[in-house]
Amino acid sequence: MKTGKTAGAAIRTSNRYGRRGAMALVMGGVLLLTAACNDDKGSGSGGSGGGNAAASASADGGGAGGSGTSKASAAVIAVEPKDGAQDVQPNGLQVSVSNGKLTTVDVTDKDGKPVTGAITPDGTGWKPAAALTVGMAYKVNAQAKDAEGLVAASTTSFTTLTPDKKISTNDNISDGATYGVGMIVSVEFNKAVKNKDAVVQGITFETSSGTVVKGHWFGDKRVDFRPEQYWAPDTKVTIKYRLKNVEVAPGVYGDVDKDEPFTIGRSQVATADAKSHQMTIERGGQSTTVPVTLGADATPSWGGTMVVMDKEKVTRMNSQTVGLGGEYDIQDVPHAMRLTTSGTFVHGNYWANPFGKSNASHGCISMQDVKGGSDTSVAGKFFNDSIVGDPIKIVNTKEKTVAPDNGLGGWNVDWANW
Repeated sequence: MKTGKTAGAAIRTSNRYGRRGAMALVMGGVLLLTAACNDDKGSGSGGSGGGNAAASASADGGGAGGSGTSKASAAVIAVEPKDGAQDVQPNGLQVSVSNGKLTTVDVTDKDGKPVTGAITPDGTGWKPAAALTVGMAYKVNAQAKDAEGLVAASTTSFTTLTPDKKISTNDNISDGATYGVGMIVSVEFNKAVKNKDAVVQGITFETSSGTVVKGHWFGDKRVDFRPEQYWAPDTKVTIKYRLKNVEVAPGVYGDVDKDEPFTIGRSQVATADAKSHQMTIERGGQSTTVPVTLGADATPSWGGTMVVMDKEKVTRMNSQTVGLGGEYDIQDVPHAMRLTTSGTFVHGNYWANPFGKSNASHGCISMQDVKGGSDTSVAGKFFNDSIVGDPIKIVNTKEKTVAPDNGLGGWNVDWANW
């Protein structure tokens, strides 16, 4: 950039916007290009990041009379990172001034898109409102005034880092799907997360009902989200992932920036009573009761609230997969809906008839059905009326409450502790 002079004032700025030309980065299917013009001839501080690299203009028109001189501003602008810096952390930008106050700070990426930020109330600092984009070139233009109103200016540039390591993010939501009022969004990562607060801030929820959603960590690789109470029916929800610029662990960054919409459907809440061997189903303001059987005394059902995680018209159930040895191996269990990762299901039963009479299962809730499954059976009707996200509560069981991370058991944690 050339040095500009007038009869009464002069401002000199330094511009070293990139020396290495264009960079290309492919992340998550998105091509990010960084580019800069090659101009290394401007006068200034030689990459000091501002300060008195810029000459200052006299507020009173000093220099009139053709002297060709102007008084320098006492304000010293400092920009971190330094001019021309590479591999800058996405949260590494800050602008400050000594012996003066900032008047203008403009930060733009290589496409000219402005970065949102604000000058501090005392005028001595500026930071971006959010983390910068990784693998992107930026330019910083800043101006400040000293006590006499003399202006100092600085123009610098830098490029943020291109992550070598990323973490994969997966949840249990399908775009545009409809779920029950007990749905809990469970997000899992393939590496341990260290900066948990930053990750939670990068996963936000927009709801048509204004419902507040909070996250709760189970270990270092899983965070579940839910509201304080069951969702209101017909709520429109959008999960907003903004993790690409989040350092989830030292040197490791998120892999996704996307919006993921889903809908809460009608309300259906079921309560299975291990004492009465009945299950009450509250759906759309109407209540029905059906006979069931739950876990026998030797293998009682978990207590507490569980959520339908998955539905299978027919599935195989083998006791060896849940640590019960050779107790059973049923190849064609009809109308199965999973409630826990440890193997609790609601399912049809065609091989026995204890419904409403006794508890005879290995921990599951089962109800009358026929071999191959029938849509008109008790199990078939309940299966067809149910969707993923429907809550089912088990009461009066001899077993303890299901662990909150066993399936979607988070409703068993008080909101104050969530």
